[in-house]
Amino acid sequence: MSIRLHRAEGISGDDGDRLSLECPYCGVFANMSPQAVPDAKFLINTRPKHVGLVYQCDACNAPVFLRFAAKEFGDDYVELYRNFVELERPKERFPFSYLPKHTEVLFREALACYSGNNFNAFASMCRRSAASAYRSLGDGGKLRAFEEVMIAQDIAGIDDDSFAPIKSVLFESGEEEDMPLLNRVQAGILLEVLKDMFYQCFVRRGKLTRALKVRRFFVQEANNDLASSA
Repeated sequence: MSIRLHRAEGISGDDGDRLSLECPYCGVFANMSPQAVPDAKFLINTRPKHVGLVYQCDACNAPVFLRFAAKEFGDDYVELYRNFVELERPKERFPFSYLPKHTEVLFREALACYSGNNFNAFASMCRRSAASAYRSLGDGGKLRAFEEVMIAQDIAGIDDDSFAPIKSVLFESGEEEDMPLLNRVQAGILLEVLKDMFYQCFVRRGKLTRALKVRRFFVQEANNDLASSA
């Protein structure tokens, strides 16, 4: 699968000239239409390794910048690999209000690193976020978090070799220089595992506690009404 930029016809591809992805502005998974396409003649003459295209989100009309690797240069066309790099990634969402304040600050910065494609800075901030969470959980907190992470590995069916860097980032306490370098795929796994760990350790408990308080409140109100009418 590829995309071609022609001297005369413009852009074409296996799926037409459109693609779909999550918009970094409105957060909707929407179709994207080409908005600004470089001149094929100029690209054929300069032969760059990468080519930037601007698409327009069909949901909010915002411009979305994508970078494609050049695959082949012909006499009257440029062929691009279908895979692309999002220069602006959608912001990751999470119910931050349930996290301890210090953990929330660190995790927000971790997600900012991830959205900026700074995956090893993201890993460093994940370690700091996790360490802050363990302190907030108190005695046995790190062990409980480890159990949740191992459950997540089992549910997702991730093999031990692939999961080793994730455990190293979250649970080892060596120097920053000893942390494994993560690629895009590993950073994505780390993100989802840490989100799940925080959800199980903080969000789930917070939501359940809040729901029970609401239930008790209405039960007490109903009992008071019955007592006053007796």
